[in-house]
Amino acid sequence: MTTSAAWTVLSAMLPEHLLLLGMVLLITLEIVGRWPRASLPVAVLCVGAAALAAAGLSWAGFEAAPFAGHFSVDPAGLLAKAIVLALALPVLLMSRDEFEGGEFSALLLSSLYGVCLVQSADSFLTLFLGLELMSLPVYVLVLLAYRRPQSAEAALKYLVLGGTASAMFLMGASLLYGGSASLSIETFAPALVATDTMARAAAVLVILAFFLKAAIVPLHAWAPDAYEAASVPVTAYMATIVKAGVLLAALRLFGSANLASPMIELIVWLPLASIVWGNLAAMKQPSLRRMIAYSSIAHAGYLFYALLGDPAGRLQSVVFYLLIYGLMNLLVFAALPSSGTASDDLERDRLDNLKGLFQRAPFAALMIAIAMLSLAGIPPLPGFVAKFLIFKNVMAAGHTTYAVLGLVGSYLGLYFYLRVIQLMFMGTGPSAAADAPARSSNRLMVGASLACFGAAALATVFPGWVMDRL
Repeated sequence: MTTSAAWTVLSAMLPEHLLLLGMVLLITLEIVGRWPRASLPVAVLCVGAAALAAAGLSWAGFEAAPFAGHFSVDPAGLLAKAIVLALALPVLLMSRDEFEGGEFSALLLSSLYGVCLVQSADSFLTLFLGLELMSLPVYVLVLLAYRRPQSAEAALKYLVLGGTASAMFLMGASLLYGGSASLSIETFAPALVATDTMARAAAVLVILAFFLKAAIVPLHAWAPDAYEAASVPVTAYMATIVKAGVLLAALRLFGSANLASPMIELIVWLPLASIVWGNLAAMKQPSLRRMIAYSSIAHAGYLFYALLGDPAGRLQSVVFYLLIYGLMNLLVFAALPSSGTASDDLERDRLDNLKGLFQRAPFAALMIAIAMLSLAGIPPLPGFVAKFLIFKNVMAAGHTTYAVLGLVGSYLGLYFYLRVIQLMFMGTGPSAAADAPARSSNRLMVGASLACFGAAALATVFPGWVMDRL
């Protein structure tokens, strides 16, 4: 390999190399057994450096294909990596009081490596490798919440259904390879409009695999249990980064393809069912984490709806939506008060315990309220702009009826988002003396909340400026 080629590989994979460096350092620290508190700073430094590297390469207009046919980078993909990596920083800050060792950080960086890999995949081989690298550490992360007796069951359910999704993806990819003699992801777009049975079956299997990984109805059963059983940082990671990784991988496959019947109906009706069922089921959930799980099912429906839209606007609408959705979910979990005890992890997000939160912890209540209003799509918050972009692109593609159905389904979510606000500001909770530990906020959690709020405020005030850079 020449010096020029080596430099191209190093530059193109710089974010991945920085994540790999972080994993090596974290494992080394665990082996040495010294400086136990150094794991979090190392992880934050490496993830932050990877995000900056991806953003810098994107703004420089860097493009390269160091492994032709398998791995390539472009400014849009690099910016998507930068956004996902930046969203992981608040998750790391939230984990300080949940995990004492470096196992959480090492597994998180491993999963982030897979998320970055799928955004540069040019072949089904690389895409599958990235999806598995993203998913496998998360199964273990769910199990790390050993304080919850249901964690083992939830991790097993997630593992089995995740394995099912992987098998479906591989079967679809193998059928595409059998018909085209190529592993290139470019074979997927023609299969979406093909008339022969094998190509259609391959496309359906791949789409259903993504539906399962994104928890689209009726393939959603794992999500509520896994979200509720995991610790708060892990739930935040699954609801934001993992969801983003799956949608970016699907977007990578669909590319600029135009959909035709019957694939349009598949992309419409199951995501629409997710929007309706996710919003309805969230109304009766007793815990915030389980409510967010059903909310994420509905939001996955909105995101897959974007695939119906004009191909020219797909990437912008999906990345902007993922940015806002991720920031708002992270803001909820970062602002959620905690007393830091083992029993608190089981009860802290019960909706009954949020009653009267504004009187006990006004900062937390205000941050959660802002996040709820944005997730509900209330203007002028950025969640409204994100949903507007999705449905505008769907209408631009000529699917006005489907856009109207999606909008009607989205209104169902207003109830449970506003219910959380009503409990915090109008409900009567425990006395201030009894709840004194919950009022003490971790400085890192406050920092994570302010970081998410600041980024969301920027997107609210200057949405055009943000979208111009996507």
